[in-house]
Formats: sequence, structure tokens, C-alpha cells
Amino acid sequence: MRKFTISLLLASLMSLSSYADELRLQDNAPTRYTVVKGDTLWDISGRFLKDPWKWPQIWGMNKAEIKNPHWIYPGDVVVLDTSGATPRLSLVKSNSGHTVKLSPKVRGTVIDDAGILPIPASAINAFINQPFVMEKGALDNAPRILSAEEDRMVLGGGDQAFATSDGSKTTNWKILRPGKALIDPDTKEVLGYEVEYLGEARTIVEGNPQRILITAASQEIEAKDRLKSADETYSFRYVPHAPSGVINGKVISAYGGLAEAGQYTTIVINKGQRDGLEEGNVLAVYKNGGKVDGVTLPDTRSGLIMVYRVFEKVSYALVMQTNRPVNLLDFVRNP
Repeated sequence: MRKFTISLLLASLMSLSSYADELRLQDNAPTRYTVVKGDTLWDISGRFLKDPWKWPQIWGMNKAEIKNPHWIYPGDVVVLDTSGATPRLSLVKSNSGHTVKLSPKVRGTVIDDAGILPIPASAINAFINQPFVMEKGALDNAPRILSAEEDRMVLGGGDQAFATSDGSKTTNWKILRPGKALIDPDTKEVLGYEVEYLGEARTIVEGNPQRILITAASQEIEAKDRLKSADETYSFRYVPHAPSGVINGKVISAYGGLAEAGQYTTIVINKGQRDGLEEGNVLAVYKNGGKVDGVTLPDTRSGLIMVYRVFEKVSYALVMQTNRPVNLLDFVRNP
């Protein structure tokens, strides 16, 4: 019986692997496509593939190339080759006229680099430096706002305030507030604490206390809110790809406290680095089928998400495609 069970398991894994490797071309896939400004890797892939997240497979990319892709720029031409057993894409660079294969290339980049991004900049710029998950008490020793110059209770953009100093040379700050605990819905483990992003500030007079100018505010700022260096940079440059291992998780929060998340909304899932997730991983979202007259219905796939920020126990992901709203406790699994 044990051998039979193992055989079934191996057969299932082989079937899953075969399905994951299958490249399904769009019915009207072009043979050539010229990249234009505003395109994304996801958009371009979707022109050729029914499953846009299989972008690395149609390019024949390895893991290093997924993490450090050769950038594609407007004017480059993507060419589809279906002459072999497996369809493949190649690239004609606009400045050379020669067909090239993607290859690893590390280069310093920022989010507004001219190269084609994995996902729309407009969708991720709003979140790229904002979501944080920290351990309990991680902000206890961070500089804090003491009061406004005019003893106002609530602060906003353009206001000045006094704040403590950490003795560093930092002059550009994010304004943060400790938020709710993120709790695993199944194990009840505390996975971390969300930190609310409130805005930005700049030191205008050094000292302890220092005087700061609030340069941007996304919500009301109060005394005791914390400061964290804004000099840290973050750039999402991974290619969309499937996780290397099996992922079974749940949606545990939506950015901004939303009950439902639509396309390009940020959600939080209860899986992170310890579970093998990495930036660029694509997951499918499923809704619980429930029961009708005592009969358990199958879960229904409702969309795709892409992980763009990974912490030890949780990850932030962007809803890429959905045919219905994503809700708390929806399942996330390998696509």
C-alpha cells in the first residue's frame, strides 16, 4: 500500500511538472513585436502566452537570468520562433539589428530606469518603499515626533515639528506608525507587525531635538509617530516566474485596510522567505468552494498575484489579474 501511495505521489508530481512546463501560445500570437514605452514584461509576455508568468520558460532563462535579466528597451523587437519542439523568443536590439539571447547582466537601477519593468510602474510606485513588516518593538528606539511648533495635535504636508534624533547623519525620513499584528489564520502564530506609512520628512535644523519639515503626508501625522531613514532604496527587477517549491497560503491583509482587493491592489500573504518565496514569484488565488446541501464544491480560481516584497514570514504581492475581488482568507497556490 505504501509503495502504491508513493507511486501515485510521484505520478502526480510528474503531472504537475509537465503542466507547469507547458507553453500555451495565444491564438493570435504575433511573430514579431516592437516594444514601446509603457510596456511591461507581463504585457509583452501576454501577447505571446496565455500564461504570462511563464515568461522565463519561453526565453529559456535560468535562475540567474530571472533575478538579473538583460533589460529590454523600447524599440527592441521580440521575435517568436516556433520551428522547434518548444516555442522560443529572441530579441533584436534596436541599436544593433542583431538577434540576441537573454543573458545575466547586473546593473544598478532605480524604478524609473528606461528599461522595461516587470509590472506597471504606476501600480508599484505607490507601494515600492512603503509596506513594512517588523518584529514587535522594532520602532521603539527610532526617532519620534515630539510636537508641532505651534502645539498642533495633527500635522500634514508643509508643517514643521520637533523630533528626537538617533545621532546619525540622516536627513531624509519616512514617517511611520506601529500597526496591527499579522496573525496566521491557521496556526495563530504572530508573523510580524505591519507598519503604517504616513509620509516623508526632512531635517532642516540638526540637533536633539531636531527640527523637521513634513514634505509629504498620506494621512494625518501625530506626536509619537516614528522616523526611519528614507535613504534606503528598493528596486523591483525580477522577472515573473513560478515558485521553486509548493506554496499553500492565504491572504491575511489588504493594503489600506480594504475588505476587497482589485487589480493592482497590494495584499499580504502568510508565506515568506522561510517558505521559499522570492520577489517575482507568481501565485494563483482561489476562493473556497464551500458546501451546498452537504456537498463540498471545488475551490474556484479567481486571479493571479505577483510577489514584490518578501519578509521572513510574510510577503507583499500585487493583484495582477482577477475576475472577481480578492478577499481576506482567499487561498494562494502555485499557478
